[in-house]
Amino acid sequence: MKKYFLISLVCCLAFACQGPDKTAAATTESADLSSNPDYQKGLALIAKSDCLTCHNVDTKVTGPAYRDVAAKYTSADVSMLADKIVKGGQGVWGPIPMTPHPGVSQADAEQMVKYILLLKK
Repeated sequence: MKKYFLISLVCCLAFACQGPDKTAAATTESADLSSNPDYQKGLALIAKSDCLTCHNVDTKVTGPAYRDVAAKYTSADVSMLADKIVKGGQGVWGPIPMTPHPGVSQADAEQMVKYILLLKK
């Protein structure tokens, strides 16, 4: 009887020490992110642009992944990154230039950047 009690106790302790459910935390984080107005506006602007031709959220295509951009920059860089969207750029992520998007307003470009920076892991 003592063996069964000891085995049960060890199993209960092992189960209790597993820590929090990371899936639940990720789901909550996604829900919080998608309710953010900067996330919603930026995503809508990117969806109606040609950005996804060269960029992806998680993987490098022609240009860097948005999560890589978010990891490299902060909210202090919003204006500078928006300028790169409007005017184009080259050299930071390799030899392939980012084409200019003169039809995108500075305000819209800044909203796109805010969305991208929210993707920081």
